[in-house]
Amino acid sequence: MANKKRSSAKKTVSAGSVENYKHKIVTFLTAYDKKSMPLSQLESKCRTKKQGRENFTEAFSQLRTEGVIMMKKGMKVALCSRANVVPATVTRLSRTFGFAETDEGIEYFIPGKCMLGAMPKDRVLIADIASRTGEPEGEIVDILEFGSSQLTGKIEVVDGEPYLVPDSASKNHMIISKRESIPFNEGDKVLAEIVYRGHRHAEHKVKIILVFGNSEYAASCAASILMMHGAPTEFSEEVKREAVRISEGGVQEYSFNNRENLCDMPIFTIDSAESKDLDDAVSVERTQKGYRLGVHIADVSHYVRGNSELDKEAMRRGTSIYYADKVIPMLPKELSNGICSLNPNENRLTLSAFIELDKDGEMLSYRFCKSVIRSRVKGVYSEINKMLAGEETPEIAEKYAEVRDELALMDELADKLIAKKERRHAPEIETNESKLIIDENGICCDVKLRERGKSERIIEEFMLTANEAAAKLAREKDIPFVYRIHEAPPEAKVEHLHELLPKFGLACPHFTEFKPHHAAEILKSAKDTNKFEAVNLMVLRSMAKAKYSTEPLGHFGLVLEDYAHFTSPIRRYPDLAIHRIITDILAGYNNEWLSKRYGGFAVNAAERSSAAEVRAVTIERECEDCYKAEYMRSHIGETFKARISSVTEFGFYAELPNTVEGLVHIRTLPEGEYDYSEPVSLTETFTGVSYQLGDEVEVICAAVNVSEGTVDFVLDIDEED
Repeated sequence: MANKKRSSAKKTVSAGSVENYKHKIVTFLTAYDKKSMPLSQLESKCRTKKQGRENFTEAFSQLRTEGVIMMKKGMKVALCSRANVVPATVTRLSRTFGFAETDEGIEYFIPGKCMLGAMPKDRVLIADIASRTGEPEGEIVDILEFGSSQLTGKIEVVDGEPYLVPDSASKNHMIISKRESIPFNEGDKVLAEIVYRGHRHAEHKVKIILVFGNSEYAASCAASILMMHGAPTEFSEEVKREAVRISEGGVQEYSFNNRENLCDMPIFTIDSAESKDLDDAVSVERTQKGYRLGVHIADVSHYVRGNSELDKEAMRRGTSIYYADKVIPMLPKELSNGICSLNPNENRLTLSAFIELDKDGEMLSYRFCKSVIRSRVKGVYSEINKMLAGEETPEIAEKYAEVRDELALMDELADKLIAKKERRHAPEIETNESKLIIDENGICCDVKLRERGKSERIIEEFMLTANEAAAKLAREKDIPFVYRIHEAPPEAKVEHLHELLPKFGLACPHFTEFKPHHAAEILKSAKDTNKFEAVNLMVLRSMAKAKYSTEPLGHFGLVLEDYAHFTSPIRRYPDLAIHRIITDILAGYNNEWLSKRYGGFAVNAAERSSAAEVRAVTIERECEDCYKAEYMRSHIGETFKARISSVTEFGFYAELPNTVEGLVHIRTLPEGEYDYSEPVSLTETFTGVSYQLGDEVEVICAAVNVSEGTVDFVLDIDEED
């Protein structure tokens, strides 16, 4: 029964008859004096006649899918409640083990021999087995419902026969049905579909249905990653037609009605040179009390109306996805790069936030308004950084002549906002971002650490201020909203951090409740020492994940009571959602109407946007790994300085200054017995040689696997000795 894929289509049967059979099955199994009953005996007790067999089969299938009954060896049926098993969903697999998560969120480790051939997204039944680590461990005793039958992988040839080595499943070689497959070659990155399920992964048979290209190229691997995660790469014809219609309509003067005309103000954008979706512009004025900051955001909600095809597609996507030199936009280019983009010297509709700040950068008041702007110039981070450093060229000076005074004032205000953040003891956790350089053939030819200059900090601080004002507006009015929240670290992670710090010779602050200033104090104590990078990493890993919520729970990392994402509606759905809500606040709708209109919408937008963000981050990271491996392929055999970025029982990872990370496997270390002190160090017990988080090492690039996005390092032993 498990070897045939169950159909998800419902049979045309009498619901009453099916329910009757479900009741009979449960009743007879409950009354049976043994734990399991032969299937033939159960069929007999239910008096399954020829005309009722279809209903019995449907009832049996539903009860299995619901996790009420299970099949055991010897074609026997048992109640799950008697068999001490729990339903779960397989989440991921590796070469020798897998994981499954129960409906209550409990994650089980599943040894490879106990997987029963289950694949990711399969609904399964798990029975507890003795744990070697204290964490839940189990075996899969039945597969209730098959998940997706499609998977990506690489073609490998063994003894003249081609096999599929899956990406996200077990790395067992799967048999390919060549008769049912399209043409493919050794080394291809492909999309396959399971046509036969065995009781072990190696018994599964697949057919090849799509070839992405050679797996030695990151672009082919990125295409398979997008496919596997279900990232939509094309817009439907209906969505494209709607976008073209809006774009061709242009920005009409009648749209200026009931808007503040800000076209005479020195407003401009600041972004990276390659950016085409410019959704935020800024302005600053000096006032008697301090400053008036203007943050002017593309009024995407004016064009993308609620429940339109564009809106439905934007919510489905949730966010734009950026990888290498490519983007999968949330909105079609006619909007994202066109009528919604705040291009210079073009009238654009915006939603503006004006924030009054005192001389220390403290917020005094704020207001929002519908507006129209005309950006003076497309500011570029690198150019403005040169200006602020006094290194501008004549060409740069001419380009920014009209806004030079405003740039000086922005620099001044940003310093005040940065100082304010320090006063509230926001932890300055450092994170490294990569910049991939892609050549004309689509191949990664360089990897660099993305630099953050003063202009990046200016825009970051201005956007944070506008985001805070938007959230403050919603909380004070007590209306449905989509907040960006960051909760305090989980207690277990804080305790773990408390245990680790002494191993680096650092004292952990005393506290009854972990607060942001404690994290800031820890980072400050390690600043300017060779332990900082390790401590920074530990503090980062102790943090909770930020997400979207309808509850204004504040932001732990920024130490803000109010926070939302307001500034990027072209590329993030939560921003678009709250623009729609703020627009109706400005239109004068009362709380009762707003609650009815947006109560369910805000919940749906928050949940789906959080899930979309996780998917986008995963895709971007996996694609980036493949491009980095592609780059390192031309550097095999070369030696690099690196820093240990994480330690495991099977070795440690080392990161190069350009952010490329590789594994130094324990089997490549000098021979000996190694003691693993989680997650700080790996120490050879006889010599005492230790490899500790944050240590500098010399490594040689030994191998890469572009398809898997992995890089293998070995220590430069001569240098280490």
